[in-house]
Amino acid sequence: MSVTHYAPPSAGLADYIAIARPDHWIKHVLIVPGVAFAMIMAGTGPVDYATVGERLLACLFVAMALSSANYTINEWLDAPFDAMHPTKRARPAVQTAMSPSIVFAQYILLTGVGLLVANQLGRSFALTAVVFAAFGVIYNVRPIRAKDRAFLDVIVESLNNPLRFLFGWFAVVPHIAPPISILLAYWFGGAFLMAAKRVSEHRAIVEAGGTANLAAYRPSFAVYTHSSLVTSCLVYAQGFAFMMAIFLIKYRIEYIVAIPFLIALFAAYMRLALTPDSAAARPEELMRQPSMLIAAAVTMALFGILTFVDLPLLNSLTSSDLIRLSTGH
Repeated sequence: MSVTHYAPPSAGLADYIAIARPDHWIKHVLIVPGVAFAMIMAGTGPVDYATVGERLLACLFVAMALSSANYTINEWLDAPFDAMHPTKRARPAVQTAMSPSIVFAQYILLTGVGLLVANQLGRSFALTAVVFAAFGVIYNVRPIRAKDRAFLDVIVESLNNPLRFLFGWFAVVPHIAPPISILLAYWFGGAFLMAAKRVSEHRAIVEAGGTANLAAYRPSFAVYTHSSLVTSCLVYAQGFAFMMAIFLIKYRIEYIVAIPFLIALFAAYMRLALTPDSAAARPEELMRQPSMLIAAAVTMALFGILTFVDLPLLNSLTSSDLIRLSTGH
């Protein structure tokens, strides 16, 4: 009795474009706060909006090219593992036979063009681009392949958040560095999002095929438990809050008014991650969550308003003086 083996069809142009994941470019919205804070905080005098506009277009091109390069090797190298995932098994790298030469050429082309354009935007921007590309390799490629190592995977993947902030910042002010507190807050915030994504993925894999499929999908998932992932989300959220507190006290105490909105956003995202088959496992689909979009837009708008509105009553929160109580009877 002969056994018929399924031969996947050869990949077409659309498949090679798909593994670059242009649908994930929406994540570069994280560049916007870097742009906004640079304009507000740098104090470099009048802004030449024409020049800044050109630099921002180049900045977006670099971010899209380098992220697509990272996604190209990500999907290609992950294909054997994605085949064990309940939804990722439908990806082109799993369903088609792709040419390693074409995949590698696509990666080199996207990386090369991205770094070439980045070099035109100044040394600081170019260095950020190099780090962005390098960590794509560290995350995806052996012998390190950080994505296979529990907890390190989240820390390395979420580094993309502060790097995107730096893209936006250095596109506006290439010769001034942003506060380290806001970069660390961005990093912790990104770690929270990536850990919450894994909470959702962990649940989906267990429900689809049991715990045996966890290690087959990714070695790090053999280490993770639902409890450890939720606990890590709490740790990252606390780190974000601590770094944001440092930033607020040092630079703009009025932003404290927006903190309850940030807390609500974190809570809503955690609730989403704990919901079966939610967009938390696929962050690019968050654009289809109107309530999350509205809440994020309101929060960003509030930050914008508080940038220009002074609230003197809040100044006492930054004072080290003790409160004197009345001694009257």
